[in-house]
Amino acid sequence: MKVSVVIPVYNERAFIEEVLLRVQAVPIDKEIIVVDDKSSDGTRLLLEDLDKAQSEGKRDFLVQNGKARLSLENIRFLFQSENSGKGAALRRGFEAAIGDIVLVQDADLEYNPKDYGALLEPIIDDRADVVYGSRFLGGPQRVHYFWHYAGNKFLTLLSDIFTNLKLSDMETCYKVFRREVLQSIKLQSNRFGFEPEFTAKIAKGNWRIYEVSISYAGRTYAEGKKITWKDGLSTLWCILRYNLFN
Repeated sequence: MKVSVVIPVYNERAFIEEVLLRVQAVPIDKEIIVVDDKSSDGTRLLLEDLDKAQSEGKRDFLVQNGKARLSLENIRFLFQSENSGKGAALRRGFEAAIGDIVLVQDADLEYNPKDYGALLEPIIDDRADVVYGSRFLGGPQRVHYFWHYAGNKFLTLLSDIFTNLKLSDMETCYKVFRREVLQSIKLQSNRFGFEPEFTAKIAKGNWRIYEVSISYAGRTYAEGKKITWKDGLSTLWCILRYNLFN
């Protein structure tokens, strides 16, 4: 089964090379779809160089200041004309995906592609249609930001109340699903509202949903973390909107 790894990217120049190397290193049949959301920190320039090298027929590209070679054979690069948010970038990537399974990967180093095996196993074994990678099921993780943890747990609980799902981590990046799941729903959210919207809409379908434990190395704001309390309020509204009114 071919896996489409969709990576939305916004201002991740410090991490994107390592993320792509780690995703490439996972020994599965895959395509990698990188969607740049109008980055302004040099990320877009790097991705445009990679895209140009690929169009010129080059099979790999030197990254990390010439210390590593990134294979270009199974990567596609898409570029948003304006900064529209994670949800909009994901929709663009989903439209281009041709794999049997779609996997969402953030462009930082908080989530480790080494967890792909655990994430894919329930689908490959035909036990699940959708798999969430939970940060709260006992996997190793970097410790900080209690209020982020508390906010995530509150929003997950509220989502569970409306969806009647027993998820422990609705807000996780790692969402993996059969392509037909994606074809059965229409996504609208542009920013981080993708998480509650996707959860609300799959809950209304007759899909088999699993959670598996993953590792998590959360960043600090000094290291580039972007989500804020305003996104938490937006997520709260999206939980109400997509469960009650949509």
